[in-house]
Amino acid sequence: MNLESAATWSAWRAENSDTRPTIIEEDFTGRDFRGYDFSGVSFLRVILTGADLRGANCYGALFAESRLINCDLRETRLDACGFFNAYLWDANFAGVDLTHTNFSDADCHKADFSGANLAGANLQRAILVDAKFVKSNLRGTDLTSATLHMADLSGADCTGANFSASQLILATARGTDFTNASLEMSALVNADLTGATLVGTKVFGLSAWNVELADATQQDIVITTPSDPPITCDDIEIAQFIYLLIENKKIRKVIDGVTSKMVLILGRFIEERKAVLDAIRDALRTMNFTPVIFDFEKPASKDITGTIETLARMSRFIIADLTHPSSIPHELATIVPHLRTTPIVPIQLEGTAPYAMFEDWAASYRWVLERKTYVDTPSLIEALPAIIAPATNWRRSTT
Repeated sequence: MNLESAATWSAWRAENSDTRPTIIEEDFTGRDFRGYDFSGVSFLRVILTGADLRGANCYGALFAESRLINCDLRETRLDACGFFNAYLWDANFAGVDLTHTNFSDADCHKADFSGANLAGANLQRAILVDAKFVKSNLRGTDLTSATLHMADLSGADCTGANFSASQLILATARGTDFTNASLEMSALVNADLTGATLVGTKVFGLSAWNVELADATQQDIVITTPSDPPITCDDIEIAQFIYLLIENKKIRKVIDGVTSKMVLILGRFIEERKAVLDAIRDALRTMNFTPVIFDFEKPASKDITGTIETLARMSRFIIADLTHPSSIPHELATIVPHLRTTPIVPIQLEGTAPYAMFEDWAASYRWVLERKTYVDTPSLIEALPAIIAPATNWRRSTT
């Protein structure tokens, strides 16, 4: 086989038209293979690092366990190829037709598939860390168990694609179309799906944490297994919870257990005040409660009021220390009118300035209980069972 030039290679192939060439363990680092006809050729454990294959015909070629690191494959014909266990780090497939190409178990770290046609391709178990699929065609592509950490799928058409058991941690999929795609058993963590389309998407077993879904279209998301009657919802973030409510017979007991034991503690986290809150927390633990302390002093990345309201609605009651208030007046003013079923136990260090707004709340909302003052931390902890008794009794009287 003469690979010195495209002309000599073509001549050899013409003379050996009945032969399927097999090239094993050769080193073609940096070679210029532009315009070569490699259709049907088997490259086994061949090194093509930095090679230029632009315009080459590699239809149906096999690159098993070969190295195509930093290889330029733009304008190369690669449909129906096999890249099993190949190393494709930084390879450039931008705009290439890769229909029905097999990348199973390939390492495509930082490979560029932007604008490529991967319809029907096999990327099972492929490593696609930091790979680019911007505006690619992934219709019907099999990405089962693929690793897509930090991959960019922005604007890609993933209609009917299979991402089952894949890892989409820190992935970007802005404007990506996941219509009828499968995200079953996959991990979608800190991913950006701004403006994505999730219509008919299958999400059974999906682990979705901190996913950005602004302006996303969510409709008829399937939360059950293929063997079960389909149950759909229109929010990927609550799909897991809905499934638990339906399938887990113990979930209602768990929810009841949380709401009957959790106590939200609000106050300031300057050093002297935090010591009081910590003492309350420790005392509540001995009374078989689950205390939750919210720190107003630290900056929050999410809406504080929304977070407080969520925690408040889950709590049996709230203890609010009004001593030297800072942020707490604003937050309480926002959530107090809406709590209704969560009593608030206000406490305040004796001799400190009164909190004027509190008197209005106490008069307007029956779930704001009588304010209790205390002399010091030991006396507060000693009196705590009596202080919270109206809250526990109030809760029972309203259930």
